[in-house]
Amino acid sequence: MVRLSTYYLSAILALAIGAFTLFSPALAQTPAPSATSATVPSAAPAAATPAAAPAAAPADRPNKPSDVNDGDNAWMLTSCALVLLMTIPGLALFYTGLVRSKNVLSVMMQSFIASGLITVQWFFFGYSLAFGHDAVSSTTSPLHGFIGNLDYAFLQHVSSFSPEGTQKLSYGNTVPHMVYCMFQLMFAIITPALISGAIVERMKFSAYCVFMLLWATFIYDPLAHMVWSHDGWLNAHGALDFAGGSVVHMSSGFSALTLALILGRRKRSDGGEELRPHNLPFTLVGVALLWVGWFGFNSGSAINAGQLATSAWANTHIATATAAVVWLLWDWFIYKKPTALGFGSGAVAGLVAITPACGFVTPVGSVLIGTIVASVCFFAIRLKNLVKADDALDVFGVHGIGGLTGCLCTGLFSVLYINSAAGRNGLLFGGPFAKTMVPQLMDAGMTIIMAVVGTVILAAITKLICGGLRTDDEEEEMGLDLTDHGESGYLLEGAGTGMSPA
Repeated sequence: MVRLSTYYLSAILALAIGAFTLFSPALAQTPAPSATSATVPSAAPAAATPAAAPAAAPADRPNKPSDVNDGDNAWMLTSCALVLLMTIPGLALFYTGLVRSKNVLSVMMQSFIASGLITVQWFFFGYSLAFGHDAVSSTTSPLHGFIGNLDYAFLQHVSSFSPEGTQKLSYGNTVPHMVYCMFQLMFAIITPALISGAIVERMKFSAYCVFMLLWATFIYDPLAHMVWSHDGWLNAHGALDFAGGSVVHMSSGFSALTLALILGRRKRSDGGEELRPHNLPFTLVGVALLWVGWFGFNSGSAINAGQLATSAWANTHIATATAAVVWLLWDWFIYKKPTALGFGSGAVAGLVAITPACGFVTPVGSVLIGTIVASVCFFAIRLKNLVKADDALDVFGVHGIGGLTGCLCTGLFSVLYINSAAGRNGLLFGGPFAKTMVPQLMDAGMTIIMAVVGTVILAAITKLICGGLRTDDEEEEMGLDLTDHGESGYLLEGAGTGMSPA
């Protein structure tokens, strides 16, 4: 069955390459002016004749230098790197430290392969589905606002020189369209990688790859279009999500819980091995990288280096620090120990919850959000036991519930003078319930439905393609580093098997 799934993936890749080869002449971007035309002067004009006008710039290149702001462009390029840093190595280290040592490479690869596969998908059609013109052009159609068309397939019309490009659709007024495309790619990479925390140590690598590609195409891309695209259905109804509370965190969190239930619980070894983290220092380093990278995630979502980016940056840090301290205090009060893992979990919960709100609230609002989410998620991670779900690394409790908390808090605490794009003050500042909370509830409801129902369907398709979703008991006992990848993270006798190294 592994060979069968490999054949499927190879066939898909071959078809994609064939399509690109067939249509590449039509998709080619307007070439830059040749060196000859730019450097070889014509005959010198008479002294009294004015200098010849410069040649017109290509269609996708700006006629005025002011079209692109170098400062904004530099910040957005930096933000792209910071958000990629969140996945590799941030998320990879965070998750790796929480699993058994016989699965460290397997878990790391789940983050690294996302960086590769989702980039390829984004190039071929992912970006176009998420941010292209709406596939249903009629604004009166009930199907309008749910998915983009293929105008940007193969990144055609996505200019590296102009904010708008040849399609005249801009998502950032002062940075090239390609920069915005790459920035959003980093979001698309980390979102399915987050799901991996719920299915570690038991899902086949081939099944994970197939599921991730399907999930990105049929769940993430439509949600991104609905919330962030100019044509988006939820955007048109006033839903506020500055940097991905629903699109990134709620979607991955609720999908993670659903997939964990479908897969079933991990097996304990014959030696009675406990399912404990093997390297908490790795996890704390991962938290640190996530915290730093999240400034690009949230502040970069302003798509410039202006005042709104400053506000988002400050709110991100304040909410994160507050949530980390509050979670630590809960640990200290209930378990009598201020744990390192508790501090890290609180920090991530704070980062998640402030994500949709960071561009709409004041620092006071960020403190309140950090306090609320730490308290909610501290108890929410225990919900998995009620449904007997082995959400191994608490993706649902932190990202799903944390994202939902942040989504609702955005409707409560948003302030118009921070960001006029909100269109109104939050409920606690005099905004009407119908315009503050109803759009947020619509956003949350649509995200949960798509994540849960979509995951059930896509998991069934993946199971059919790959001949199953999880490894067998013997492979799980040996560890997925060896059975999936033929490698070992630690060259120690008995590593990760409950035995003491020699």
